[in-house]
Amino acid sequence: MGKTLVRDETIPEAPSVDPAEIDKFRAMAADWWSPTGKFAPLHKFNPVRLTFIRDAAVTHFGLDGDSRKPLEELRLLDAGCGGGLVTEPMARLGAHAVGVDAGDKNIKAAMVHAEQVHVDVDYRVGTVEGLIHGGEPKFDIVLALEVVEHVSDPAQFLADCASLVAPGGMMVMATLNRTAKAYALAIVGAEHILRWLPVGTHDWSKFVTPEEGRAAMTGAGLAVRDTVGVSFSPLSGRWSLTKDASVNYMLVGTRPKP
Repeated sequence: MGKTLVRDETIPEAPSVDPAEIDKFRAMAADWWSPTGKFAPLHKFNPVRLTFIRDAAVTHFGLDGDSRKPLEELRLLDAGCGGGLVTEPMARLGAHAVGVDAGDKNIKAAMVHAEQVHVDVDYRVGTVEGLIHGGEPKFDIVLALEVVEHVSDPAQFLADCASLVAPGGMMVMATLNRTAKAYALAIVGAEHILRWLPVGTHDWSKFVTPEEGRAAMTGAGLAVRDTVGVSFSPLSGRWSLTKDASVNYMLVGTRPKP
């Protein structure tokens, strides 16, 4: 949330963190990873989406769901990874995780946190277009989570992400639906009333409908499953999977093997 990606062909690079900057990025990492900080909404959302991704991968690839590291030996891309709130857990599950974000401060904060907790993650500053331009090998899993609503061309971004899915691989997209209900809850409620997010974080006109997301992914050669809604319960303070996709939803696309 709060990230704006622009289309370019900058090839992602693995940044280095100057020792003199460690404290600054450690503080940023603490901010990203604080469940009560400004990224608290993502922390509340994380359990349901992490479980969904894990279960989808276990089912699709026929993995051992009881394993501590069921994603072992799978290459995974987290596009627009921010501070690594999803990338790092995916690495913990055994994946060779690559996190790409256009914001170098986000990436450096993610790197510092991963080093602190001794998790090996391949973080890079750049864009999906840069990966394509640089001839990046295909990934078994590509994630585009809460990022498509912040890019300049959602359909092209999703098509680019899909192009990086290897034969037999899968892609998970999560975003906000362009409905009146989403405007009321995600912008009026979350930004202006509850102040969960800074005002201006979202632009309703950039929200993507499930039909648009599905069209972009299928146009790139993926077979897309049914839309899965994600809803928040004010009483429990938790997110859960639902059939209601009027606000938040997720799509899973798979690329057939040759």
